[in-house]
Amino acid sequence: MLQTTKRPDSPVSIIGAGIAGAWQALLFAQAGHAVILHERGDAAMTDSTSHWAGGMLAPWCEAEVAEPIISRLGQRSLDIWRRELPDTPFNGSLVVAHPRERNDFERFARMTEGHRRLDAAGLAELEPSLEGRFRDALFFPTEGHVEPRLVLPKLHDRIRAAGGTIKFSSDVVAKDLDGIVIDCRGLAARDEEPELRGVKGEMILIETGEVQLARPVRLIHPRWPLYVIPREQNLFMLGATSIEAEDTGVSVRSALELLGAAYAVHPAFGEARIVEFGSGLRPAFPDNLPRIGIRGGQISVNGLYRHGFLIAPALAELTLQYVQRGQIDNEVMQCA
Repeated sequence: MLQTTKRPDSPVSIIGAGIAGAWQALLFAQAGHAVILHERGDAAMTDSTSHWAGGMLAPWCEAEVAEPIISRLGQRSLDIWRRELPDTPFNGSLVVAHPRERNDFERFARMTEGHRRLDAAGLAELEPSLEGRFRDALFFPTEGHVEPRLVLPKLHDRIRAAGGTIKFSSDVVAKDLDGIVIDCRGLAARDEEPELRGVKGEMILIETGEVQLARPVRLIHPRWPLYVIPREQNLFMLGATSIEAEDTGVSVRSALELLGAAYAVHPAFGEARIVEFGSGLRPAFPDNLPRIGIRGGQISVNGLYRHGFLIAPALAELTLQYVQRGQIDNEVMQCA
């Protein structure tokens, strides 16, 4: 087992600069460790799963399908996001449904907490573009969202400001690194984590000035959650499917469903310009739960599934607490 209660200046090498590795590097650097963050890709991070993520910080919404541990980690992560990046938008999130999905909408309301029900007038006041579109909605006021392609560079800058070093185009293996090694490679870690599988999440980026939204809107769907997430410069991300496949294309069926979901939220999206199609492979264990594994001198953080941006800060905090004080979270950690 990894020796704990390390000196504050113990060197830490982290492999993978996506959302999981970036938060590990930031918290360890702030705690006084000599941090080197290795990333096999370039600074654009286009090969990272994080590049294709929605960036929703929605622990109460996720409680409809996720285990309680996701809500616990997610709620703690919101506090860390607010502390470290206080400009993170916490405008809440909305859940809506058309009449044919009414039963599923009511089930969603029963399965989740932290929301209040809005009537049509309340929804229109909150999001004027949705006036007359839905008879009611669930509003989760304390949830937030980030734009992954903007927030990752911010986290990388914060790591450098805290004294950490980031090495891009650095394809390293744990056995060649000194000190504490934290493996955050996602699916690339299957050489060490054979149970991992990839779950494809597809997205579409569209542009229109005809609709204005201040927060993500989740549309109830019989198969998976579909949402419209506002981004800068009149862009909206449509996501996200959850498919048990490891190719990286976007199927015609998925494209139709994502675009149809946007049109169902507002017909003006029908005239929007399609900017980009894409998909990412989310690393998941068989139980779809995150895992911090401890083996000898190496720590692995993996299996974040579709909750990476939501739970990564809390997982980094748990890892730091283990290294510095030997504290173990039995729901997340496995020691070999």
